Amino acid sequence: MSKTLTEADIKKYNLRIWKIVIGGIALFAIFITCVGFGFFGDLPSFRDIENPKSNQASEIIADNGRTLGTYFVQNRSNVTYPEISPNVINALVATEDTRFKDHSGIDFRRTFTIIFYNLIGKKQGGSTITQQLALNLFSENGRERNFFKRVMQKFKEWIVAVKLERNYTKEEIITMYLNTVDFGNNAFGIKSAARVYYSTTPDKLTITQAATLVGMQKGITRYSPTRNPERSLARRNTVMAMMVRSNLLTDADFEREKEKPLGLRFNAATVSDGIAPYFRAVLKNDIKRIFEERSILKADDTPYDLDRDGLKIYTTINYDMQVYAEEAQKEYMKQLQAQFIRSWRGRNPFKGKKLEIDQGMRRSDRYKALKLEGKTDEEIRADFNTPTKLTIFTWKGDIDTLMKPIDSVRYYKMLLRNAMMAMDPRTGYVKAWVGGINFQHFKYDQVKMGTRQVGSTAKPFTYAVAIENGYSPCFSVPNEPVTIDGYGEPWTPRSSGTIPGYLTLQKGLAASQNYIAAYLMKQVGPVAVANLATKMHIPNVPPYPSISLGSFDASVFNMTGAYSVFANRGAWTEPTYLLKVTDKNGVVLFEQTPKVELVMNEEVAYVMTRMLRGVVNGGTGSRLNYKYQVNAPVGGKTGTTNDNSDGWFMAVTPQLVTGVWTGCEDRAFHFINTREGDGATTALPIFAGFIKRVYANPKLGIQKVDFEPPKNGVSIVIDCNQYQQQEQGSTELDEKLGF
Repeated sequence: MSKTLTEADIKKYNLRIWKIVIGGIALFAIFITCVGFGFFGDLPSFRDIENPKSNQASEIIADNGRTLGTYFVQNRSNVTYPEISPNVINALVATEDTRFKDHSGIDFRRTFTIIFYNLIGKKQGGSTITQQLALNLFSENGRERNFFKRVMQKFKEWIVAVKLERNYTKEEIITMYLNTVDFGNNAFGIKSAARVYYSTTPDKLTITQAATLVGMQKGITRYSPTRNPERSLARRNTVMAMMVRSNLLTDADFEREKEKPLGLRFNAATVSDGIAPYFRAVLKNDIKRIFEERSILKADDTPYDLDRDGLKIYTTINYDMQVYAEEAQKEYMKQLQAQFIRSWRGRNPFKGKKLEIDQGMRRSDRYKALKLEGKTDEEIRADFNTPTKLTIFTWKGDIDTLMKPIDSVRYYKMLLRNAMMAMDPRTGYVKAWVGGINFQHFKYDQVKMGTRQVGSTAKPFTYAVAIENGYSPCFSVPNEPVTIDGYGEPWTPRSSGTIPGYLTLQKGLAASQNYIAAYLMKQVGPVAVANLATKMHIPNVPPYPSISLGSFDASVFNMTGAYSVFANRGAWTEPTYLLKVTDKNGVVLFEQTPKVELVMNEEVAYVMTRMLRGVVNGGTGSRLNYKYQVNAPVGGKTGTTNDNSDGWFMAVTPQLVTGVWTGCEDRAFHFINTREGDGATTALPIFAGFIKRVYANPKLGIQKVDFEPPKNGVSIVIDCNQYQQQEQGSTELDEKLGF
């Protein structure tokens, strides 16, 4: 028999229930308090909340504000709320947290009704956007898989979420979330995602683009538009349907947008991909060195990490010019490489070059790795002679092939390399930098790090000293062998393609005649020429007669800087590519302005620009006009070294000075004849392709203008008809005076 409960029993049981409820609430409150005090693991402090840690990529920024690339562990770049399209915000709120604007970090209604929502088809997770942000910022290992650890982690998320809500506005929270979330393919944050998947910026993301990116958060791999496009498309449309249910998208817009394709413009995010990879690598090392030398440290006295600290690096590189330089290189080097291989047809380019091949093997990454594994030289040689799977660079794209590693060494020895730099001679700002043909395969920078023999591009230094010492471009010199004594063994240069008779200095430079350069060297002396080259910031130029023909080594960087003296009225302006570095909050950490040094008389510099124009108008650089139709006031100088190992072309205009070099990695490998291997053939065409693109873009402001003469006029006679009359007049006077 059931016993009827008395009123006293009911009161007693109610009291017990209330005690249990209140006790449970009290215990839960105590538990949460203990979690908050860190008894179950550390929680971020108030300072941590104010300064959340995240691996944020450092951005390299071009002169027009466009991003050249990033340094990163996680390719993450932050944006502000106004820089995010409302389409992204709406898609995120509709999908992840419909009551985002109403709760205070924890949506208890949502938390306790997850099952109900799932039953009616409105699938949502239990975490608010704020809670997900807390997980992204302060849980290094991500979401715990163990059930009990996940429960504890959830409570910590609640506490951090409440702290975030107290310290930040809703706009700041949703911005922080979008800056920290992973979108796959090395894209962390909405800015990187917009760039990687759609080649755009977050403020320009359309409804479909925003829905695609937000939809990935349900499963980065499962709904990846690159790996699973059909699944991604369906998920995108689901996100837009949820936007309709949240009154953030109209039915009409949904019907229209859901029919659109994914429309990806995918650009993989890797450190070496993108434009100017050689420049970015050199720049990174420079910044590290500068920060170390100047003791530029973070507030906690630790060094800055360019891959994690979200620095902004402002450079002088012009985005469009950089693209044009890389396009011009790729366009021509394909042709030149084929021409180079054809020139050796029927011959063995490796005959007598065992030493060079052996050196190439020892310098390879494969050899170094095998050495680290403890392999003997015999074992390594056996490995290099065993066919293996290799990925080989070609101008038609990378090729996966079965090949002996030693054969790959031979293959790469016959691969032409190229480097190019362009700068504004007035400001010193470097505008384009191409350090090699493919950064993924060949990481050595040939603009600044590498040096090669400069050949005839050094001749203008000797001519400039002669002009400064009173010679006119119209002065005639017998084009015959010259011997210079007093600097060790007597030196008599050789010459090919010699034009017989007397030549003016202008003609001698235009036709790159060795005897004329040697004649001037004999008159002015190697010390004066070496001193001028040093003032123009070309290091290690020895005071020997042979420097008149370019027997010394120099980098494209230093040669371009030196030639800027001619274009900049005799002033050397330091080639500069780094303007300033700021931290992620915009605080300037480093800033610099180019140094300026007057190293040459303005009148001499102007005369040299006229002589360099003569090289293009009627000398070794004339194909720039007649073949490539540049037809602009451009001065230049070709250069070819012994055995055609190096080809150079230096170009000057009032607004742009450019240096181009082409050659094999090893000087022992080269063109077999000068007709195919001189600078006019191997280097000049790349400049032509570059400058034609530059002139065709009026937004760059590079005009076809000539060099302006000095305001005080030119006392040096550059009109050869006038000079000849003066010479004749002086001869008659000499006769009258009896000399």
